[in-house]
Amino acid sequence: MPVWSLPELVAFARRKSPFYGKLYKSLPERVDRVAGLPPLRQDDYWRANALPGGEVLTGPLEGVVFKSGGTTGNPKFSVFAREEWEIFCEAFGRGLAAAGLREGERVANLFYGGELYGSLLFIQKSLEKCPVKTVQLPIGGAAGPDETLRLVRDFGAQILAGVPTTLLNLAERASTRGVDAGALAVRRVLFGGEALFSDQRERILRAFPGAAAVSLGYASTDAGLLGYADASCGPGEHRAFGRETILEILDEATLEPIEEPGREGLIFVSSLIRSLTPVLRYPVGDRGAWREPAGNPDRKFVLLGRSEEAARVGPVMLYVDDVRRALDALRGEIEIADFQLIIVHHNLRDGLVLRLASPAPREAAGARIVERIHRARPLYERSARESKIHPIRVEWARPGELETNPRTGKLRRVVDRRGSAAGGA
Repeated sequence: MPVWSLPELVAFARRKSPFYGKLYKSLPERVDRVAGLPPLRQDDYWRANALPGGEVLTGPLEGVVFKSGGTTGNPKFSVFAREEWEIFCEAFGRGLAAAGLREGERVANLFYGGELYGSLLFIQKSLEKCPVKTVQLPIGGAAGPDETLRLVRDFGAQILAGVPTTLLNLAERASTRGVDAGALAVRRVLFGGEALFSDQRERILRAFPGAAAVSLGYASTDAGLLGYADASCGPGEHRAFGRETILEILDEATLEPIEEPGREGLIFVSSLIRSLTPVLRYPVGDRGAWREPAGNPDRKFVLLGRSEEAARVGPVMLYVDDVRRALDALRGEIEIADFQLIIVHHNLRDGLVLRLASPAPREAAGARIVERIHRARPLYERSARESKIHPIRVEWARPGELETNPRTGKLRRVVDRRGSAAGGA
């Protein structure tokens, strides 16, 4: 069955999957509304979905197996039956067309592949399924920036598609090497896998003037289809795949559905195309808010950051958004391409290293950023003063030197080094 109705999928999952059979044991025989299902906890789901022989599976292992990037927690293995994989890529391909691809354009696919990581293959397959026919250039993310720029120039690629970290590194290389943007045909930069912030967007577009930077879509290895961006979508905005998924935004405290636009909550998804490893009311790990009233099945929403993107330093929870706001306050004074939070531990205490990537580091700016972080999280300064944790230490790096996941190319926004020798001062 290509796309299931919710009642049929729930009945199938509870009959065939030991995990869902136990979870839904006390539910009515027929469930017509997604709100009638208990929201999943990621830890419970992945403990049951350990491969091989996981309790979420509804049948024998088949199709294709992928591993998540592992940027938060342990890597997870996701299975797509053959027909599910085809539908997944076909739907995402429609989303790529909505993102503004044109017939015959040459697309440089700079995503990563290998070691069961799926993004290079996923984007390639989605481009094949896209109703707009393009020329594919599967360069990959492991190619060096010089080789990538050469191929982009030689083949006249109009579209660059990759994770923001790869695109930023490419833009930096193009700028430092003095690449003539006029010799490139880049019209559009499609990013995915991470958020692209306004300062990063500006940096990329300075290297590729005249181009536009837009989301290629919103999906993940574990959750599957999540959203696509059309011409009406602004930064961070996407539309739900209303035919293939049920996307919800739930109140963080009560887990009750949020329907009114503008109110922030946690994003949950139920996939109507996955039955080998059903995904029903699964927490995606992102925060979001509706942008439109209910009514359109492809309802517009906005992403508002990771729900668990924070550094726990001793008693202090420092959120990535706290740091981002501190950096935004200094925009115009200093150019910071990106940042990374590194949690360390030495002399019996936790500490935080704030790594800032900038072409022109300024020590005084680092001190002002720390001051603004203290304003946002006074507990950090107080705990450091009381010798419960170490003060924030600022390190400067060149753009492209921040630590990334070697398989996916995604920036490791929060790096915990407390369990390694690298965690010293």
